[in-house]
Amino acid sequence: MSHAPRRSLISHSVSTPPVLRSVARCLAVSIVSAIVAAGSALADEGDGGAVRLVKSIPIPPSLAPLRSFDISWVDVTSQRYYLADRSNKTVDVIDAKNNTFIKAISGGFAGVHFNGAGAANNDIAGPNGVVTSGRWLFVTDAPSRVVTIDLTNDQIVSTASTSASPNRADELAYDPASGTLLVINNADDPPFGTLISVNKTNGHLSVVRKIIFDMSHSGFDATNGAEQPVWEAATQRFYVSIPEINCNVAAQCGGKFPLGAIARINPVSGIVDGLFPVQHCQPAGLTLGPKQDLLLGCGVAFDAAGNAWRTTDPNSAAPISVIMDAKNGSIDRMVAGVSGSDEVWFNSGDGRYYLAARNQPGGPVLGVIDARSQKLTQVTPTVNAAGVPFVFPAGTAHSVAANARNNEVFVPLPANNVFPQCLNGCIAVYAAPNDDHHEGHH
Repeated sequence: MSHAPRRSLISHSVSTPPVLRSVARCLAVSIVSAIVAAGSALADEGDGGAVRLVKSIPIPPSLAPLRSFDISWVDVTSQRYYLADRSNKTVDVIDAKNNTFIKAISGGFAGVHFNGAGAANNDIAGPNGVVTSGRWLFVTDAPSRVVTIDLTNDQIVSTASTSASPNRADELAYDPASGTLLVINNADDPPFGTLISVNKTNGHLSVVRKIIFDMSHSGFDATNGAEQPVWEAATQRFYVSIPEINCNVAAQCGGKFPLGAIARINPVSGIVDGLFPVQHCQPAGLTLGPKQDLLLGCGVAFDAAGNAWRTTDPNSAAPISVIMDAKNGSIDRMVAGVSGSDEVWFNSGDGRYYLAARNQPGGPVLGVIDARSQKLTQVTPTVNAAGVPFVFPAGTAHSVAANARNNEVFVPLPANNVFPQCLNGCIAVYAAPNDDHHEGHH
């Protein structure tokens, strides 16, 4: 969505880290970029070997073809994988131990809507975000809707509204100790988050506080929405990706401005008490790794000159992802070689980050970063599929989750004739051969 130009100053009431590393250092990645653009595997820095496609779990023919979907989630206790499936207005459930499709849970979700040009209007689509805790499945939807589903009977037990806006509630994160959700409305201008209290006994939802991401409320302007949040228990804070802050160049606002940030939120006060800027990365995906590290999946790739990359770019692509210290926002590493990510996931079973890089220069890939060495170890091609106006939307490989019990990685793919058993859409399963697909990799 379009945004008006914003002021470039960050309010002094919000803490900021020291000056980031030089742009030259961030962009000195031409060799790795060339390898990634070719879709090649890199030298493995980890101890688990390269991942490969081991199975495709087809969407059953009883369901509509999987074309539009959003975030996915693995509940490691039950070994169940959940996918927000807009094409069928369901949450699809996969047995993540045996790699079989179990069922599709209906919840009155919005599904797919088209705009006047015949393209999907994700602003009013749903379901969008999914997360579980015990028997409860929390799902976001349009219009500005959050529901709790009881997984013992697949029934909605509570519904909450984040606003009167017709736009969707998007991604969400959960603190299981306090029973607090942070739900993000990304499509509103300005975007905002909502703290929601969960009754852990009966799953009922109560709206607590709204957090608006603009200068007057939070000390910065979010000029290209807000994306994936996470909960970090050691700091007792939520963190949320803000792709673009304080854009003051009209032609770049809404997706091309080179300054993004991670906002830190106090769940008690609802105040943004830290803002951690990052250069040449519009953070979208966000996940918590070891040692209180955050991996930022950059949703936009920039080029070697520091501009948003495009296919006709006269400069070489310089894709990066970012590892940040949650304690103070310092940048541990600019990881060269992969950008254009949406959802990202840390798998504690093999110590790797996985990135669903649908907009990687050269084509969509699953990126693999070793959390120990903080280096990109592999990219493997996925697939994007074209849409047909007013018939079905374009589908992209932008969602990823992993099962830490067997180290299998799940990437939903839109209906295509490239991957096996995927004519109706599928969940691609990746694993390293020497992991042997057994439990106990922790």
